[in-house]
Amino acid sequence: KLPYHPVRDFTPITQLSKFPNLLAAHPSLPAKSLQDVIALAKAKPGQLNYASAGVGTGTHMSAELLKQMTGIDIVQIPFKGGGPAIVAAMGGQTQLIIGTSVGLLPHVRSGKLRAIAITGARRSAAAPEIPTVAESGVPGYEHEPWNGLLAPAKLPRPVLAKLNGEVVRILQLPEVRKVFEHEGADAVGNSPEEFAAIIRSEIAKWAKVVKAAGIRPE
Repeated sequence: KLPYHPVRDFTPITQLSKFPNLLAAHPSLPAKSLQDVIALAKAKPGQLNYASAGVGTGTHMSAELLKQMTGIDIVQIPFKGGGPAIVAAMGGQTQLIIGTSVGLLPHVRSGKLRAIAITGARRSAAAPEIPTVAESGVPGYEHEPWNGLLAPAKLPRPVLAKLNGEVVRILQLPEVRKVFEHEGADAVGNSPEEFAAIIRSEIAKWAKVVKAAGIRPE
């Protein structure tokens, strides 16, 4: 029962960035690829588990979309945030984890976790050696959480144009794009109309995933 409508009560200005999640495994799990994970999950339905940042988070959504597109049954272990989830996964309390690429990559590089696949449409510039879920045998899979800039509804057009123009200009600066890439994200900077279309598309896409998974607010 939100006190606002996510579309009607806002004026989209521009999408700021998008960044993939990462599926990783504890080194003790005998799986080096996504196909290995899928095979294990199908051989042992309901026995593999994964850490997430909590029910309804982007990491949870990444996993549910993967489950629905592959038919596997892996169990979510929700934590109160990405940090506790990472600690649990590194300690072997869970076999898998889906988290932000920026949060997991340092632990992958230290050998405490094994990278399996990136959830974005293309490989991450921050870790080009890690394949995407789609190229790992799940064609059409894509999940890139994003950030955007919005204002209250009925923002005057001249103000909207000014805000959009300035923010997009800043996002196109090489030094700004470099900072985003270092964090495993892509700077976007699109038009208000393009951003509005993305919001509508995302709501429709994830409403289907949530309904199919039977997820309820907590």
